[in-house]
Amino acid sequence: MMKALILNSGLGHRMGVLTSEHPKCMTEISATETILSRQLHLLADAGIEEVVMTTGYFHEVLERYCESLALPLHITFVENTLYDKTNYIYSIWCARKELQDCDVLLMHGDLVFQNTVFDAVVEAPGSCMTVSSTLPLPEKDFKAVLDGGFVRKVGIEFFDNAVAAQPLYKLTKDDWKLWLDKIGEFCAAGNTGVYAENALNQISAACSIRPLDFKDDLCSEIDNPQDLEVVYKRLQEVENRSVYMCFSTDIIHSGHVAIIRKAQRLGRLTIGVLSDEATASYKRFPIIPFQERKTLMASLGGVYKVVEQKTLSYKDNLLALKPDIVVHGDDWREGFQKPIRQEVLDVLATYGGKLVEFPYSRDARLAELEKLSRAQLAMPDLRRGRLRKLLEMKGLVTAIEAHSGITGLIAENTTVLQDGKTYQFDAMWLSSLCDSTAKGKPDIELVDMTSRFRTVDDIMEVTTKPIIFDGDTGGLAEHFVYTVRSLERMGVSMVIIEDKVGLKKNSLFGTDVPQTQDSIENFCAKISAGKKAQKTHDFMICARIESLILERGLDDALQRARAYVAAGADAIMIHSRKADPAEIFAFAEAFRAQDQTTPLVVVPTAFNSVTEDEFKRRGVNVVIYANQLTRSGFPAMQKAAESILANHRAKEADALCMPIKDIINLIPEE
Repeated sequence: MMKALILNSGLGHRMGVLTSEHPKCMTEISATETILSRQLHLLADAGIEEVVMTTGYFHEVLERYCESLALPLHITFVENTLYDKTNYIYSIWCARKELQDCDVLLMHGDLVFQNTVFDAVVEAPGSCMTVSSTLPLPEKDFKAVLDGGFVRKVGIEFFDNAVAAQPLYKLTKDDWKLWLDKIGEFCAAGNTGVYAENALNQISAACSIRPLDFKDDLCSEIDNPQDLEVVYKRLQEVENRSVYMCFSTDIIHSGHVAIIRKAQRLGRLTIGVLSDEATASYKRFPIIPFQERKTLMASLGGVYKVVEQKTLSYKDNLLALKPDIVVHGDDWREGFQKPIRQEVLDVLATYGGKLVEFPYSRDARLAELEKLSRAQLAMPDLRRGRLRKLLEMKGLVTAIEAHSGITGLIAENTTVLQDGKTYQFDAMWLSSLCDSTAKGKPDIELVDMTSRFRTVDDIMEVTTKPIIFDGDTGGLAEHFVYTVRSLERMGVSMVIIEDKVGLKKNSLFGTDVPQTQDSIENFCAKISAGKKAQKTHDFMICARIESLILERGLDDALQRARAYVAAGADAIMIHSRKADPAEIFAFAEAFRAQDQTTPLVVVPTAFNSVTEDEFKRRGVNVVIYANQLTRSGFPAMQKAAESILANHRAKEADALCMPIKDIINLIPEE
């Protein structure tokens, strides 16, 4: 337990007329604050409930004033009836019974300090005293002599090995007991006209009071009207400083509120809200869309302005706003966001801005809230419609193949930071080829839908991202209707079916093996039956056109595309087995000339030199990396097996293997 001790027994005669009707601590330092009201509000905000206040001069006025503030504080007033004949060492002794067996936050009642200074004192791990290593040594005010990282002497007379100091302390109960006992010895001997620090100096070697360096921040006593004028101007500067922080969250919890309150105390706070696209790329798809998150932040008291931050990089907003201070949790000093932090420091350095970092809240309850959010995103009704929303939001989405729970987790969690942006896959592709291969079966629709649905369940159980399902030919129209209803109910976002009939052959074989393309009429009927069967607008049916694979030409592909869209297809996939993407580009250009809205899907297994930006410029909306995890996984496993056989032990294979611990960390506990 910590109690605050505020010393308000002094006369304050040097303030002149300003203290003719009330004690010095009630002096106004702004249009809305007095010295004391500022101190008490800071204590209340810090959760310190017990305050012991020594009084003397105008004690009744002081007590009534404190009551009028109506703060959630329990204030015990201790009157020093000898206030005009003693120093505050005696006031402390008068309050000794209220200050037993507890940590103490001690401050003089005429002390004004910035919120950051106060926060640092409260959060200090042990005993401390505020000092400044940059301010000049005062002639008549406190200085602290430092030795070995500890405060060893405090007084106005010390100059050697000394720094400027202010009477704002945090004291552990053990250090406080040593000091209080020595104060008692001084008072018992009638030595009550000295500073309490005279007693401290005699036992400081037995204490562990460290200096807390506030440097050029505001922490100053007000002894006269000149001091008041200086402090008044400094407070105005603090209040007019601009502060910036950014949030990606769509759930405001106590940890966020705490850091927002700290940021508000640094100056005029502008909050950046990460755009939906940036949030989806950085963490996960936002449950609450950008505009609502922006409104939520704007509704918080004390927020000056809310703006959009379009990327994980702060650079554009910092250059536009030029805030004096950027606030962030200290969790980005290491790990994924470390380069973002460095960029912030570099930008701030160009105009003299400052980064303030507060300890990141790792409360288990907050982690549980994040788990609940992820659980919501995994629910079928929320997951199903997310692909459509991503297409609207981003224009181009990427999907990578997954064929098991663990490959689903790789697809879900793999992230790359590049050029101030984060990149991750938007969705997962459940390939018939990869599902069959993982089971050691040929890709001829031998693995039935019941088995493939189990793979969907395995992946859905541990991930949250949208799923695109490879429906092969869709089978008979009657069977496809059942498939659509099942996939939609499970929360799958899209099924892709190809316009072929008969025993399935992989498209990359092209005309090397017999393959029969379905008639436009039959395939349109299948699409139409599937659309009629679905229950929600969220689910999408994509028609895959095999005309280029079967060398039937661009015109045939475009004719089919028009017909399939008219039959209700939500998207069109165009495929090619050529490394040269020319025919894909030709189709995209011609298709976009006739249809500006229907999403266009490609699977660049053969034409893999084309970048996503190039696809997007040509009107493509979905890029599916259809089999890379399977194709990379099997060679690695084969090499590991060969290494063990060749070396007759497993040591050499370790270089090819991911540590088990890393695999375990990839798998969620629940």
